Amino acid sequence: MNQTTISNEVSVVGVGLHTGVEVNLKLKPAPENTGYVFVRTDLDNFEIPASAEYISHCSYATTLMRRGVVLSTCEHLLSALRGSGIDNCFIELDNIEIPIMDGSSEDFIELIKRAGISEQDSPRRHFRVLKKVSLDQDGRRMSIEPSDKYEIECVIDFDHPFINTQSLHFVFDNGAFGREIASARTFGFTSEIEMLRKANLARGGSLDNAIVLTPNGMLNETPLRFDDEFVRHKILDIIGDFALLGMPVLGKITAEKSGHAVHAALMSKLLKTEGAWEIVSSS
Repeated sequence: MNQTTISNEVSVVGVGLHTGVEVNLKLKPAPENTGYVFVRTDLDNFEIPASAEYISHCSYATTLMRRGVVLSTCEHLLSALRGSGIDNCFIELDNIEIPIMDGSSEDFIELIKRAGISEQDSPRRHFRVLKKVSLDQDGRRMSIEPSDKYEIECVIDFDHPFINTQSLHFVFDNGAFGREIASARTFGFTSEIEMLRKANLARGGSLDNAIVLTPNGMLNETPLRFDDEFVRHKILDIIGDFALLGMPVLGKITAEKSGHAVHAALMSKLLKTEGAWEIVSSS
């Protein structure tokens, strides 16, 4: 149960979902106790640690900011790193936004497999939840409570024939992320597209990197990857956002109609709640 990093440097090129700009991304091995650190190579290698303290805003993606430097749409890559059991990694990129790839974590999982995983000498540290912390923002409810494993119970409810109410209880164990969560794609509605474009968002969005839902169906010609792909993607987002706690979680997250802003609010409340958590090392 020691910490891990990737064995070799790997790189990929993609497009930012919201900026529409090409991004060169490189993953590099990192020393023990580094965690995940984003490095903006276009800004003199400015570093932004993947930490909840740097969350800036969370409208349609999770955005980090340190000393005015921004890093956007980090959740799918962080989800892949956490899901692959990587503890330490440098993430270099030459633009403001992590590339969207196919809208899931699958391409990042393949990238990590290509890099290989190396065990390090220090014991792995866990973020252990000691007491329940809950949040309710206008019916968007979320809580985290003690558990001897990392588990997520998620319910979503959309007035759409492909979604309606979907729920899934996911337990983080060996290989489960790659099998059950990694390939679930992000989704959006045609009714939102004009609003997003006016806000200068989703400029890189396409049917190759998102499920786009019409009022009664979807624009994509390729089928859904799971019948409940939508709730699986929400769990993917939760894992990516909670990776900002800096280490694997020992706790149970329950989410109902949550989103990035609710995830950020719950992490903030958890970190500020005295006696609600501790950091433990694997022995």
